[in-house]
Amino acid sequence: MSHYFETPTGPEQRRTISASIWERDYTFTTAAGVFSGARLDPATAILLREVGPPVTAGRLLDLGCGYGPIAAALATECPSAVVDAVDVNERALALTVDNAAAAGVGDRVRALLPEQVDESVRYDEIWSNPPIRIGKSALHELLLTWLPRLAPEGRAVMVVSKNLGADSLQRWLGEQCWACERLASAKGFRVLQVRHLADG
Repeated sequence: MSHYFETPTGPEQRRTISASIWERDYTFTTAAGVFSGARLDPATAILLREVGPPVTAGRLLDLGCGYGPIAAALATECPSAVVDAVDVNERALALTVDNAAAAGVGDRVRALLPEQVDESVRYDEIWSNPPIRIGKSALHELLLTWLPRLAPEGRAVMVVSKNLGADSLQRWLGEQCWACERLASAKGFRVLQVRHLADG
């Protein structure tokens, strides 16, 4: 079975969808074989509704970017920021490039495979609707790879379904010595904020 967290081999079947993010209207190009190619998925919509754009940020990460709605919106709202949009699905990355260009922010959104990201880069904020369905072990490995790339005062915000383990994930992050709090709960989803633990 094909999954959106793999690069698909079938025909693209591109289409356009509309979405309103932070009171701006966008038209995104999507395709078959990418996550939620028919609409802005409900979890991402909740994340963007419950958490406003960063006020000041220089380097941002959209982890598991899909076709790039979060990356495009972050770059639009943060005109001085560079956004790394990371995904393992190369079709999704190609769409992210196109959607960032259509939004007028193509020069500040970098669509990258995970191995293309400079490991020394530190992010002011990480935004993610993480790929929960890759399994708990793979998800934990993903988060333990990317959360340490937060700047000392940085934060990650992510949205996770309660039915797919949001509350246990919050507890697990605490056990891994991260400060994790629930910012919001809506329609069966949790919005979590993760920071480095304060010293002492």
